[in-house]
Amino acid sequence: MLQVISLLLENKPGALMRVTGLLTQRGYNIESLTVARTLDPELSRMTIVVDVEAAQRQQVIKQMNKLINVLQAVDLTESPAVVRELVLVRIRTQQETRTAVLKEAEIFGGRVVDSSTDGFAIEMTGDPEKLGEFVDVMRSYGEIEVIRSGAIAIALEAKKLKLQPPVEPGAGSRGPGAREVTV
Repeated sequence: MLQVISLLLENKPGALMRVTGLLTQRGYNIESLTVARTLDPELSRMTIVVDVEAAQRQQVIKQMNKLINVLQAVDLTESPAVVRELVLVRIRTQQETRTAVLKEAEIFGGRVVDSSTDGFAIEMTGDPEKLGEFVDVMRSYGEIEVIRSGAIAIALEAKKLKLQPPVEPGAGSRGPGAREVTV
């Protein structure tokens, strides 16, 4: 079963490696991973979609929360959240099907970002399943190339959390000096 995990972590070298290493060591396949800085340049938000048995989901979150540089790991799989992905599709199509391709893109909410005599480049954002349907429809019109960004997710319930400072390499436990972060 696919699990959507949102992590708030320090924007430091090695943080991404620790997270992916934990999943790799346990034999979990990462379906998608996106990461970018937050408004605070010292923090990053990471969204991971990973194939994990339902019975193991809580354990994965507990293990993530113990990692150095991870301030918070949350399972958004069944929580109220918005999950979106970006897809870019380059389609080469015959002249007689160009209008149909444009209509399909419009129906799905896609936007043509480039056009040539060979075809189009179309961008679309949305639910990953909807994007999959869009790609399947575009396949029927001609040769396509597809690039997907990977999922990003945000919880719909804003929470103020007291976060302990992260564990420093070689340190025993998280010390005093908690700070408040809105996530």
